Amino acid sequence: MRILITGAAGFLGSHLCDRLLSEGHEVIGLDNFITGNPENIAHLMGNEKFSFQRHDVSNFIFVKDKVDAVLHFASPASPNRESPAGYFNLPIQTMKAGALGTHNCLGVARHHNAKFLLASTSEIYGDPLVHPQKEDYTGNVDPAGERAVYDEAKRFAESLTMAYHRAHNVDTRIVRIFNTYGPRMDLEDGRALPNLLKQALLGEPLTVYGDGGQTRSFCYVDDLLAGIIKLLHSDEHLPVNIGNATEMSILQFAETINRIVDNKGGIKFVEDARSVRDPQQRQPDITRAKNILKWEPKIELDEGLQKTVPYFKEKLGLA
Repeated sequence: MRILITGAAGFLGSHLCDRLLSEGHEVIGLDNFITGNPENIAHLMGNEKFSFQRHDVSNFIFVKDKVDAVLHFASPASPNRESPAGYFNLPIQTMKAGALGTHNCLGVARHHNAKFLLASTSEIYGDPLVHPQKEDYTGNVDPAGERAVYDEAKRFAESLTMAYHRAHNVDTRIVRIFNTYGPRMDLEDGRALPNLLKQALLGEPLTVYGDGGQTRSFCYVDDLLAGIIKLLHSDEHLPVNIGNATEMSILQFAETINRIVDNKGGIKFVEDARSVRDPQQRQPDITRAKNILKWEPKIELDEGLQKTVPYFKEKLGLA
């Protein structure tokens, strides 16, 4: 297949490029580097099956030769208020990537009669009132809240994707991605894993907000990619949750990280200062993925963390 991947220099996009190239496909990568890292794809530049265009997906996308699939992964995704690459500081660009970017990518797929796969997110569920979250749960999102620039952009992207499927018969897929981790994560991403793992490797006490009772589930990137590729090759058009269904508290997660890296710094509890409407609970119901895709994650947290630590050490100058 000849596959177009937007957000190709991002954490997930770059791993997806690697995976699809290893399977013998030809990949065209698009990224404007507003949040993507050129280092993530530098190793691909000599690969004859990989080509790259620096491009903003909110502008018209032209691909001359036939493509067989379009995978739309371009969007700011970091919740870090302090990061210039976080969606709080890129609100308009985030909404453009979800709205105009999705529209342009669907246009490419329609023109080439190609498959289309949208990278959506668990954030479309907002601060969920249903637990765990099934695909038919419509969510609890404040459309005027600060987080809405990301949440609502993805919700609109899903609606537009289904509209193109129903009105133009575009062969679409929607993956709702839950917390994923692994090498190439931005250390300043603002999510629990990079925050805590960075502190642990530096020998610092791990910052846990409140009593640490808020929960998350963590999926290693290789497992996520396996699910995405199974979805791409399936006939499923409705959204599918892909993530790890093993839920744990942030306190348990912090204790696991300290154990894995042998950090003696312990844990520091601080006043709960999480982002506005940051979900208290986040856990996917992956029944649909199990039944339709015959997929479920295989890599345990300890193994995944051990695979991730060397990258963080290198970036921190500790390797």
